[in-house]
Amino acid sequence: MKAILDWDAITLAEKIRNREVTVTQATETYIRQIKTVNPKLNALVENRFAEALVEARQCDELLEQGKAEGRLFGVPISMKESMDVAGMRSTGGLLHRKNFVADEDAVTVAKLRQEGAIILGKTNTPALCFCQETDNKLFGRTNNPWDLNRTCGGSTGGEGALIAVGGAAVGFGADIGGSIRFPSHFNGIVGFKSGNGQVSAQGHFPPINQPLHVRMLGLGAMAKSVADAELINDIVADNPPPEVDPGEFTLTVYARESRIPLGEETEACLHRIARHFSRDYRVDHTPPPFLHRVSLMWQLIMSHDENGEFVAGAFGNHPFHPVWDYLKEVVTGSSEYHRYLSWAFLGANLFKPSAKQLVQLKQDLVKADEAARSYFAKRVLVLPVYHTTALPHGRLYREIFSIKKTFLRYMPYIALANVMGLPSLTVPVGEDSRGLPIGVQLISAVGNERALFHFGRELEKEFRGYIRCTKYDSM
Repeated sequence: MKAILDWDAITLAEKIRNREVTVTQATETYIRQIKTVNPKLNALVENRFAEALVEARQCDELLEQGKAEGRLFGVPISMKESMDVAGMRSTGGLLHRKNFVADEDAVTVAKLRQEGAIILGKTNTPALCFCQETDNKLFGRTNNPWDLNRTCGGSTGGEGALIAVGGAAVGFGADIGGSIRFPSHFNGIVGFKSGNGQVSAQGHFPPINQPLHVRMLGLGAMAKSVADAELINDIVADNPPPEVDPGEFTLTVYARESRIPLGEETEACLHRIARHFSRDYRVDHTPPPFLHRVSLMWQLIMSHDENGEFVAGAFGNHPFHPVWDYLKEVVTGSSEYHRYLSWAFLGANLFKPSAKQLVQLKQDLVKADEAARSYFAKRVLVLPVYHTTALPHGRLYREIFSIKKTFLRYMPYIALANVMGLPSLTVPVGEDSRGLPIGVQLISAVGNERALFHFGRELEKEFRGYIRCTKYDSM
């Protein structure tokens, strides 16, 4: 039943309850799809197909007994490799962790399972989720399904690629520097990054504990619909967001600024969005505060490792020497660490904030929070995710991690929501001349999530929305 691959999680759950399809049929369909596409994509890196089929049959029996419970009853889902799943490996893409098996579920995984979800497997990330392209020494590179020669983004890249081809009903990821939004934009899916402190990261590897890192981290769905993104957030959020009146909100559509690159096709999408919403809502182009400063603030936060806590949590007692490992990998290809990882840590060490910079950063964050509270009180910002669609493998890494600090130009769209700890919803709204998806972000304050989902549903209805990549259906 190929139609199953196109259904979102809510639709599938409804059809299961109405007995239009069995849980076993749905699970078998997804497993077949993964087996078909994964040799090309390398999206799923560990499966639990046997266990999933057992759980599917148990669900079908419960349904027969009238005991179907949970908003995701019998719905097969995928999970980012960084999220602990009991009985599955949690490696961070590191060779020395290849045999590490989690003994309990991450908090979010447990919540999804309590609602009846069936986990099919875990999807690829860059090493330690420390890059916006998905490649590592343990599992290798994940490819974009729309063009295998292009990046799927990262760090939740495996999820982005898998959901794009309908390999699960819905997926789940985390985002500290675009890790949900890059893959959503590049692969043409819906993605939601929660705001500061809204969703528990307990059970995420590497552990995120430092306050400056915690404020930037968000977790949420990699989905086929905005409705699914909202449902998943309702399930995993510590406190589901309140209802709001969308009519009270101003929709601010970003207008090009000379200092930040923006492709013409993405800009055209923004113009169409502004015209559409101006019929029924207040629309303006007031630029967001701190947009030209957030890239540097993001870099300083990511380079700050108080007392070596992040390195200790990631590597333990295992030796890691960024300079040596980078040179060894570039010259001989024999380092156990991917060069993206060693170069990122090398850069973090080179540009580590001084004590004076750290004091200034914390003062700037206070000002940024004040500005955000005022700006986003009754406002939803429509912002690009990136200046272009999916790039050839390696190009995105070079743009963000260049010694020339080109990230200052390329990262503002992404860094804004992380630095300010804001929720962000990515929705596909178009395609470029090569047929590659274009997504935009909807951003607002914590507490305004319902407004994001409201406008997001209008976007996916009026514009592209999720369209499954069917290139591999005939394989």
